[in-house]
Amino acid sequence: MDDAVLLHLTTPAEWRTALDTGALTPPSLAEVGFVHLSTPAQAHLPAERLFPGRRDVVALVVDPARLAAPVRLEPGVPGDPTSMRFPHLYGPLPTTAVVAVVPWRPTVVTELPSPGDAAARARALALSLPTRRAAEVRDLAGGFAVLEPAFPHSRTDNRLLFTGAGGADTVESATAALAAEAGWPDRAATLMGPDAGPVAEELQRRGWVVSVAVVMARWLDGAAPQPAGGPVAEVVPQVAVHGLWESGWRRQLAGTVDDLDEVVGQLVGREHRNDWVARVVDLAVRVDGDVVAVGQLRVDGATAAVESVLTDPVARGRGYANAVLDQALLEATRAGCDLVVLDAAALDWPREWYARRGFAVVDHSWDVARPVDQTGATTDSTR
Repeated sequence: MDDAVLLHLTTPAEWRTALDTGALTPPSLAEVGFVHLSTPAQAHLPAERLFPGRRDVVALVVDPARLAAPVRLEPGVPGDPTSMRFPHLYGPLPTTAVVAVVPWRPTVVTELPSPGDAAARARALALSLPTRRAAEVRDLAGGFAVLEPAFPHSRTDNRLLFTGAGGADTVESATAALAAEAGWPDRAATLMGPDAGPVAEELQRRGWVVSVAVVMARWLDGAAPQPAGGPVAEVVPQVAVHGLWESGWRRQLAGTVDDLDEVVGQLVGREHRNDWVARVVDLAVRVDGDVVAVGQLRVDGATAAVESVLTDPVARGRGYANAVLDQALLEATRAGCDLVVLDAAALDWPREWYARRGFAVVDHSWDVARPVDQTGATTDSTR
């Protein structure tokens, strides 16, 4: 963590509005002329005063070097230590100055990324988006659990997000309890952070299905990518990409689930919720009116994530995925992002394709899953 970063506490809804306007303008800006900021050591004071007992609060991790308006160290409110000075931003807080958004828990240690730490910023995004969109979030030893009863077949929305201490025993006991209570068909977790690899290896020895992903990142220099010629992707309503998503899931899951229609319907239907908490841009390439390639960009302050780049199998090899990625990078640049991240299967060819497009491996994550009935049957751990 970089001690130079500052924090601003807000709610996911207020942050989502700021992503559309480009700046956070809380009531304090009109009332007293500034936006309240805190150092990491001070943040518990405004949290206790403004959000007592709230569990939907997020901390915006702010890079002071990206603020154009002046920041002045001034006394807080009555009740704060008299010798303490708080940073006050005398102007709106631009979303491009926010390098990460993390769940705020006064009793839970959450990583606060430095602006130049691509791996930590990617981890923050991977942790924060699921917790912000979840119907329920629980604090657990070593991480959080997200639960979404409306989409029981989505492991992405019903899993343990493991980031800390406790080891394989913690993952096993926590997922067993959650699966029993919530009726999950599988015990599922995503492991991230520097200590996650050995935990994943131990779970694999115990019979868990483990999928390794590389976390890749590309820094943007602020200049819009130059069109390479050939196909061009366009921004589309999300419903336009549903057909390709659905056919992709059907190919991947055919023969592995009993109710394919229900499962695929949930996996496609869950996706609209990402736009509740981040600014989502859906992209598509059309040929003769038909969508042949799609992708998604999720903008969360200065960090963006590329997701779901997919080409119709009959249309591969024609540059359509390149067009989707080009447009995603252009949209990220337009949004003022300096970092774009993504996950790719560690042993599959797309990681090499992304590497040729300027993305470098900065971290790893591990998806682990095990059927509740403990039969040992291999199940897809990407859902």
